[in-house]
Amino acid sequence: MIDKIAWIHLEDRRVLGTRSAGKDTYYLPGGKREPGESDVETLVREIREELSVEIDAASAEHVGTFEAQAHGRSSGVTVRMTCYTASFTGELAAASEIEELAWLTTADADRISPVDRIIFAHLYEAGLLS
Repeated sequence: MIDKIAWIHLEDRRVLGTRSAGKDTYYLPGGKREPGESDVETLVREIREELSVEIDAASAEHVGTFEAQAHGRSSGVTVRMTCYTASFTGELAAASEIEELAWLTTADADRISPVDRIIFAHLYEAGLLS
């Protein structure tokens, strides 16, 4: 089981996605927790590292936890993605291993990971994503 924390940032019924250098798949921004970190501490650290902005930890709201086959891993390896929304300060900019930011909708299902497809469907059903 791969345990990850992700940030869901929506604008105009689109969600922010990231693509790492050398990859062709987009993922929701976020990543794995370090030992002893809470969900929100992981969220704040990962988004600072990947997108150069500061998450307001007090504004973090749990959206849901989703599981699927881990993209690019052997069969049976599952990823659990715990998702939060949160406000932020700063200018969004690709940093660290992130090469590109993109605003995605359900039309981008062929460009995202399996767990992100489940999350996109959830956001679509809630009327939050085109």
